[in-house]
Amino acid sequence: MDLIHNLGIGFGEALSLTNLFYCFLGTLLGTLIGVLPGLGPAATIAMLLPVTFTLEPTTALIMLAGIYYGAQYGGSTTAILVNLPGEPSSVVTVLDGYQMARQGRAGTALATAALGSLFAGCVATLLIAFAAPTLSALALQFHAADYFSLMVLGLIASVALAQGSLLKALAMIVLGLITGIVGTDVTSGAYRLTFGFPELLDGVSIVSVAMGIFGIGEIIQNLSAPEEARTAQKAKIASWLPTREEFRQITKPVLRGTALGSVLGLLPGGGAMLSSFVAYAVEKRVSDHPERFGKGAIEGVAAPESANNAGAQTSFIPMLTLGIPSNVIMALMTGAMLIQGIQPGPSIIHEQPQLFWGLIVSMWVGNLMLVVLNLPLIGLWVKLLTIPYKYLFLAILTFCAIGAFTLNFSSFDVYVMVLFGFIGFLFRRLSCEPAPFLLGMVLGPMMEEYLRRAMLLSQGDAAIFVQRPISATLLALAVFCIVAVSLPAIRTKREEAFHE
Repeated sequence: MDLIHNLGIGFGEALSLTNLFYCFLGTLLGTLIGVLPGLGPAATIAMLLPVTFTLEPTTALIMLAGIYYGAQYGGSTTAILVNLPGEPSSVVTVLDGYQMARQGRAGTALATAALGSLFAGCVATLLIAFAAPTLSALALQFHAADYFSLMVLGLIASVALAQGSLLKALAMIVLGLITGIVGTDVTSGAYRLTFGFPELLDGVSIVSVAMGIFGIGEIIQNLSAPEEARTAQKAKIASWLPTREEFRQITKPVLRGTALGSVLGLLPGGGAMLSSFVAYAVEKRVSDHPERFGKGAIEGVAAPESANNAGAQTSFIPMLTLGIPSNVIMALMTGAMLIQGIQPGPSIIHEQPQLFWGLIVSMWVGNLMLVVLNLPLIGLWVKLLTIPYKYLFLAILTFCAIGAFTLNFSSFDVYVMVLFGFIGFLFRRLSCEPAPFLLGMVLGPMMEEYLRRAMLLSQGDAAIFVQRPISATLLALAVFCIVAVSLPAIRTKREEAFHE
């Protein structure tokens, strides 16, 4: 009865005309910045923080939350249509979504992403309403050593993302880890791999790298191909609604992606991006035909899109119930609450029920708004594929350059994007998958931080990683994964090994 009463408070708050308007505004802005690569929800929320000073606290949070999970929707659009992830969490969607577009199934891929995200968002929001305190307590059981081991497992699991050589996949992870630690060491203040460039003191921008590898690299690849090979990509767009067989194919991936995203969204640094990587790896591992992945498998769109949206929703739980932001977006929203004179934490549920439950209900409303916004626009988006490539690639280059420049309003980020565009083209020529590289780049700084923290707590005793049950279990799973992947690969192709 308490839950029903609390949801009644939330509906009364979220369905007011003012809050409905700002919820719509937030989801619309989120969709637009997701489609436009480079800008991102973090930069948008940071720019809009001064606007929230004049709004009621609940209204301000509803709008900022809409920007965040709306960007997860929008990021899949350019990932599917032009091989350019609008958001880092859409990097995995590129692998199969773009191949579906090349096969004339762009509408189906976009509809799958929208419907999977709607289901995941609604379920994750229901999970917040039912189990926020319990799930937050579960996340608190993870210590520094456990987080480090979790990230090791995530990197090993990312090997399953790569096609072909296991050695190349491991090399990409190592290269990503090295790229991730470029910049200033936060502990000693030493400069690492900056090569005298002051712009690298804060590290390499993951957005510039992603746009370069997937956007610029794809442009170079297409322009180096014969004209007939490029025009062959413009297959006729079929019906956007998935068939009954495709609905059957995506049901379990959506459920698994939702479950994974809901759990990983609780963990600091996890959220949408790590959720999408893990969900894709799991689907490829459990599939009866893993060789289909990377060639237009609809499960490769459904699972990561469900996972990243669920992860985006449940990342609110630590912030709202513990006052601990799980990522940079939540840190900005925590700042918005503090500016409004509200202290995030366990007491907010009882002291600010209108804010807590109003925000939760607004997530349901916002997810419905996003589907209403996105599904009618599918026909418009797929028409992008009918534009001659000699014009389309110029537009992509323009958006990439604008997006990279607006990260820090520095031309250096544009140069980084161009550099990694050529590196991405080289990856393609060497048959190296870039997904493990990007995951290693994202997890590198976090792994270093948790490794140092764990060693400080244990006074330099590395045994802490096997003495803690959670850490030991995760490391054992990592060892099992690498053995299971590498040994069969010695005697057969990796696709057949996965099938076994």
